[in-house]
Amino acid sequence: MADALEIDALWEDFHRVVNMTSAELASWLRVRGADEEVEPLPDQAGPPTGRHVLAILQKRRTDLTDDDVRVMHRVVDTVGDLVDMENEPEPERTSEDTRRRHRLMTLGHDPLKP
Repeated sequence: MADALEIDALWEDFHRVVNMTSAELASWLRVRGADEEVEPLPDQAGPPTGRHVLAILQKRRTDLTDDDVRVMHRVVDTVGDLVDMENEPEPERTSEDTRRRHRLMTLGHDPLKP
């Protein structure tokens, strides 16, 4: 695992980009995981990375595993890349913007939140 200073910096970056609360993310994952015929159990809703982000939000920094650290790095990088694309000027909102927002929300980042 990375040293304490690296973990502290990653923890701050992760909580900066993950701007949804654990309750908001859990609710979003349940909505995204439901379809017309079946609704998954709450702890099985959403993609694995979204569930892992939710689990990390419910942990203390001292309880992080190596796997948590890998996921946190991936989320920080992915959100950073998608938010950069989102900040490019576009004349109007498109369905691609909606898909991008939904992907970001699955990682715990709602681009419409201040």
